[in-house]
Amino acid sequence: MSIARTMLKKMIFYDSYRAYNGLNILTPVDGTGVWMIDMNGNFLNYWEMNYKPAGYTKLLPNGNILYSGKLDSNHSLDVPGSGGIIIEKDWNGKNIWEYTSNYLHDDFLRLKNGNTFVVKWCNIPNEIAKRIHCGYQKPENCKEIWGDVLQEVDNKGRLVWQWVAHEHLDPNIDIGCPLCSRIAWPHINSIIMLQDGNILLSLYKNNSLIIINKDSGDIIWRWGMEELTHPYSLSLLDSGNVLLFDSGYHSKGIDIANSRILEIVPYKGDIVWYFEENKAKHGLLFYSSSISSCQKLPNANVLVCEGNTGRIFEITEDGQLVWEYMNDLPVSNASIIQPKYNKLFSAYRYGFDYSGLPGNKYNRQEEQSMPGTVQNQSNDKTMEDNILKRLQQLGY
Repeated sequence: MSIARTMLKKMIFYDSYRAYNGLNILTPVDGTGVWMIDMNGNFLNYWEMNYKPAGYTKLLPNGNILYSGKLDSNHSLDVPGSGGIIIEKDWNGKNIWEYTSNYLHDDFLRLKNGNTFVVKWCNIPNEIAKRIHCGYQKPENCKEIWGDVLQEVDNKGRLVWQWVAHEHLDPNIDIGCPLCSRIAWPHINSIIMLQDGNILLSLYKNNSLIIINKDSGDIIWRWGMEELTHPYSLSLLDSGNVLLFDSGYHSKGIDIANSRILEIVPYKGDIVWYFEENKAKHGLLFYSSSISSCQKLPNANVLVCEGNTGRIFEITEDGQLVWEYMNDLPVSNASIIQPKYNKLFSAYRYGFDYSGLPGNKYNRQEEQSMPGTVQNQSNDKTMEDNILKRLQQLGY
């Protein structure tokens, strides 16, 4: 559980000199769309997706939004993190690309070649399932365990590569959390491709990270089982290091859970930077047991989405707060109904020079290799003009 700041709404604090100024993309849990707000919390754009979110939302370099949605209960599995559809829309809200599967869950990754990594559930064979150390149920009381398949699909949805987790994991080494349900193992919830072409995965139930060789499928590095608790939100930094959200959920030997943001060195596991608020001094100030995101900004600040409270905040390298916002968005652009929860799946910031923002020149070479190329240039120009006019009114 997380403590919600129910009395605080919208933009709370803003140090415009030290913050990294840009536009923010927010994905509320209790809604069916994606919002863009400025640094003062002013509304700039909204994309209606018609599905509640099941994972992160990213603004692509070509200006399109890529969104993980949750199909209704008749078309998606009753397993935590299940979604069922990934949608790409342009600035006008026009559908550019969709990919559906009842087995989709959690994260995705758009690759430079235009293909997309997706994660799906699969049944683990009984002979492997009974050997898995995970969950509080006895194996004989929970014989069906859902495993993970990482797939690469092209812009027509055709399978071009896949990796089946239970064929490479070792039940005696890759041990799951004993306090969680045994329904899923290892529950991949975040994907990045490293600079050497290998793939780094976050294993939620196993409290760990692994690196797999894409060519052979072999696991070539494991880390975190004695350090992490239910990690989220991997992102690759320019240095080659990795930023991640360590939720702190089910932490060993800790009476009050606390979340952390970590910067680590792949293949080594060295923690070169971290952030956690002082529990002895402040009590429970930073904690989210699930969802959430983190992002290293170009000025070295870090943007954190404390998902279960709906709190977004930006800190400097030495942990100083420079921006804070509490989600208070309605359930849709056409509604004034307030959400039941403030929860946010993710929040990301894009600087004014980011290629995917209106008025900036797109990287045409990269855009041509992606399925989400904007086709209607006249409508796209109208959207750009409207948002640029709005930015000028707000003083940008």
